[in-house]
Amino acid sequence: MRACLIPLALFFTTPAYAADPALLPPSVREMLEAAIANGNETDIATVAKIARQTNPGSADEIQRLVNSWKERTKATHDTVIREARFTELWTGRVEAGGFRSTGSTSEIGISGTATATRNGIQWSHKLSAAADYRRANGVTSRERYFAGYEPKFQFDPRGFAYGLAQFERDTSIGYDERYTASIGVGYKLIVSKPVDLLVDIGPSVRHAKYLIGVRETKLGARGSMALAWRASPTLTFKQTAAGYAESDVYSLNALTSMETKVATRWSAALSYNVQYESETLLSSRNFNTLSRVTLSYDF
Repeated sequence: MRACLIPLALFFTTPAYAADPALLPPSVREMLEAAIANGNETDIATVAKIARQTNPGSADEIQRLVNSWKERTKATHDTVIREARFTELWTGRVEAGGFRSTGSTSEIGISGTATATRNGIQWSHKLSAAADYRRANGVTSRERYFAGYEPKFQFDPRGFAYGLAQFERDTSIGYDERYTASIGVGYKLIVSKPVDLLVDIGPSVRHAKYLIGVRETKLGARGSMALAWRASPTLTFKQTAAGYAESDVYSLNALTSMETKVATRWSAALSYNVQYESETLLSSRNFNTLSRVTLSYDF
């Protein structure tokens, strides 16, 4: 009788992971490890969520596996950044739009922007350039060029210090050259998957040379904001604005855009730009708007 009981006991013995709900079943572990090996963060999060729902007793082990992957990924990412040269790891975007008409009126208009960004562990660098040009019947009605450099130092997850150096030429306002320098601090008010919002503020100095040859330098304060709302995986609403206050003179440049993905690296956007100068040497008030449809390429 004893000899018969031994095999029966082995037959009815419950596997260790079933007897102990804290142990993750091998099949679930293999599925999670396969997702981690592929390295897709969305897939890992989905598999981990389902694994926790079906194996609540193994939630700690599942989270440990996910955290271990995040730590390895961050360590690899930080190593790549530390060992890279300054000329490496840049990403950017080129955006262009324009129109041409002939007949009773001959008119041409072009606009373009380019940005390049390098994100480090604490430091980030942004280079930007833009051009708007419009000419009708031999008369130039708009000519604006812009170039800027903005470094940032992230001193905590949300707070940062910034620097700014930029050049502008805008004949419609009367500037042949305008140089701006600013330093200050900023804060990320909202950081989430659908919405990002940051603001910054600091002192500024601007030196302008007018078309008539007169120069002037003014001290003031600068503030800016940047909002991005990802309404869907292919549709993003953006709002950026920068304002300056110099004694009794105020200026504002705001850009509102709606952008949609048309391919992996290609996007189309409809934008509306508002530029306001409360006073310049050549005019008491200047208010300009510009609507554009553009196509952009990410690299």
